[in-house]
Amino acid sequence: MKTKRDDELMILVNKKHRPALEELYERYIKLVYSFVFKFTNGNEDKSKEIVQLVFLKLWTTKSNHDPLKGNFVNWLLTITRNVCVDYIRKDSLHTQNNTELNHSWSSEIADPKNEIENRVNFSEVAEAKNKLNFSQKRLIDLLYWKGYSLTEIAKMENEPVGTIKSRLHQSLKQIKKHLEVRDL
Repeated sequence: MKTKRDDELMILVNKKHRPALEELYERYIKLVYSFVFKFTNGNEDKSKEIVQLVFLKLWTTKSNHDPLKGNFVNWLLTITRNVCVDYIRKDSLHTQNNTELNHSWSSEIADPKNEIENRVNFSEVAEAKNKLNFSQKRLIDLLYWKGYSLTEIAKMENEPVGTIKSRLHQSLKQIKKHLEVRDL
């Protein structure tokens, strides 16, 4: 298995050849885990669960990597990002439902300091986002809040992916700059 290319291994994975999946796991576990770990802000339990979901997705779906469309690593990280977004969406929906239940059943008083801090952080990011132009705001919303990929956004906007990536880079730079100025 070690001599096979990644795309050859994926063909075998689609045929339910377990050693092929194991080889991909050995090759990419560190990369996938570190990506997920950063995505979950260092939450080890969530990271482990999401990594399992990524490799489970490779095993259970008929995913195919086309080497003519790009590197396997990029394709795998795109799948990883999509699984992360799905997981976070489901987790936040679950958390929101539990929070609503807890508020209705519990007479505990919430910690006002944390609530205020969360609102301040959210408002700072919202304020920074408001400094962006319309197309930059739309890009941020589509990518981070609605979960579209850069390729999907490029198709929706009828622009090249490179333009979308450049706009994203500039947008994030502006937001970061605005937040750094606020921290001073």
